[in-house]
Amino acid sequence: MSQAAVSTIKSNPAPADLTALKARQQGAWSAGDYAVVGTTIQIVGEMLCEAVDVRAGQSVLDVAAGNGNATLAAARRGCTVISTDYVPALLEHGRKRAEADGYAIDFRTADAEALPFDDRSFDVVLSTFGVMFTADHDRAAAELIRVARSGGKIGMANWTPEGFIGQVFKTIGGYIAPPPGAKSPALWGNEARIRDMFGAQSSAIKTTVRQYNFRYKTPQAFIDTFRTFYGPMLKTFAALEPAKQTAFNADLLKLIEKFNVSGDSTMVVPSDYLEIVVTRR
Repeated sequence: MSQAAVSTIKSNPAPADLTALKARQQGAWSAGDYAVVGTTIQIVGEMLCEAVDVRAGQSVLDVAAGNGNATLAAARRGCTVISTDYVPALLEHGRKRAEADGYAIDFRTADAEALPFDDRSFDVVLSTFGVMFTADHDRAAAELIRVARSGGKIGMANWTPEGFIGQVFKTIGGYIAPPPGAKSPALWGNEARIRDMFGAQSSAIKTTVRQYNFRYKTPQAFIDTFRTFYGPMLKTFAALEPAKQTAFNADLLKLIEKFNVSGDSTMVVPSDYLEIVVTRR
């Protein structure tokens, strides 16, 4: 990513009302049923646990856990896991998945920007496409660092600005303007920004660009699923008048066409994400 592009993402001089932004974000993620989409991304949680090299018996905190992809991946590896999110309905989905698989996991409602845990409490802190959507990026990063023990690992998977989902959010932004002063979630998928937030408190930072393939019967099936179950997309469609909805749908189809590698009528769209492993100083 060019320095100019990074500057464009960072540059927004207007002050942010972080309380209002958080309320808006919580409302978006509480809408629909993210678990329908989230369950399909389980492989990312598995890969993140391998990247972090979690070990049986370690204490693991999953932050902004959604319906528990990284939570379950860590439990499968013999870890003691606490799973947190500020949307109770998503935690309930995770709890049901854990019960079905026979894992004893502690699920707690918690804000990623104010984690209710002591300093240096966990061997591993994880987040897959979760903490990147916090309102106050620096505060959330500081919390991840605070609760990780010295020598512990912080593992994250965050969508990149240039990748498919990053471009979906850019398209959404063309129809529904973000609140003044809001920072792009895609900053969490930029290595330079990660080093800004975590470098001073880390002994090592490793980043790897990986891809998750969105596989749907058709491009329109993807849009229909996301506008029904994925809160930010649902809220965007709901806020638009019919003509704008049609235009938004058309723009999403064009975006999918740009990324689609299926070669047939189905959708196979690779979406870049940044896999991050921070070793706490």
